[in-house]
Amino acid sequence: MLQFRSLIVDKQDEDVEAAVQTMEEAKLPEGDLLIRVAYSSINYKDALALEPDGRIVSRYPLIPGIDAAGVVEKSSERRLPPGTKVIVTGHGFGVSQHGGYSEYARIPAEWAVPLPKGLTTREAMALGTAGLTAAMSIQKLEDGGVKPGSGPVVVTGASGGVGTLAVSMLAGLGYEVEAVSGKPEAAELLRELGAARILAREELLPAEQRPLDKQRWAGAVDCVGGAMLTNVLSRIQYGGTAACCGLTGGSELTGSVFPFILRGVQLCGIDSVWAPQELRTRLWKRMAGDLKPRGLERLIREVELNDVAEAAQALIAGRSEGRKVVRIAAAGGQ
Repeated sequence: MLQFRSLIVDKQDEDVEAAVQTMEEAKLPEGDLLIRVAYSSINYKDALALEPDGRIVSRYPLIPGIDAAGVVEKSSERRLPPGTKVIVTGHGFGVSQHGGYSEYARIPAEWAVPLPKGLTTREAMALGTAGLTAAMSIQKLEDGGVKPGSGPVVVTGASGGVGTLAVSMLAGLGYEVEAVSGKPEAAELLRELGAARILAREELLPAEQRPLDKQRWAGAVDCVGGAMLTNVLSRIQYGGTAACCGLTGGSELTGSVFPFILRGVQLCGIDSVWAPQELRTRLWKRMAGDLKPRGLERLIREVELNDVAEAAQALIAGRSEGRKVVRIAAAGGQ
């Protein structure tokens, strides 16, 4: 019987414990594909899965990890035969079903996207759910008519996982990017990724909130929400588009409808968890091409499976920089 290493989180009373344990194939959920995982990543959701009050995990015990990239070992799906390299993100992976912090994972075939040419499994996990979210946000801006020559685009929460990738992707497409961050130490990295200007978080959180402010940005990728999003919307140019993909600043949206009815601003919500497979496949191909971030290697911080809990705590505490890629397979793999 196949046995392998997995990081398993369990909850007893109010305490959550996470430990690398031996897992058996028979204990994996039903599915069309058995994947030998090469790499995973650490996202905010993953960090919450290891917290007692994270409110992400729907059942225990669970193998967390909402992202995985690896090679199909067994398959009942003709289009994804053994040997196919695949990416897995979203759905219930790592939340309601065993996820990517394991040497093997079993999933329904419709959850897998073939690894496109131009990306290694390691690079795919440097992107992961964060990259897919950034790519979906940029697609919404493009669909709304925001082009590189339309005017500057602002990225809030720019030093986070989605934010850094969005800055680099947008800059690579030729957009003039203004990056908002509450971490002064992240300014150098953001400039390296292509940000034309760095704005302090306080600049977008004025004491007095105006329903409409001076028009400044053609578009926005907002990873923060709350008051930050309200103030961003008040400064979007006529006919501009904002993509909202985060809520670290709060889930409340207060303010005025003026940006929408007086300037024709569009606000688009981004959900990468249940995104259609066709969209996922198309955007992963773009992330191997025109959306592949410049300086992607600069963002990668590689950790081992045993280091996930410590790295997740650093992310929760705001002490994390770049994209944490978790090496799962003994030799990694490409």
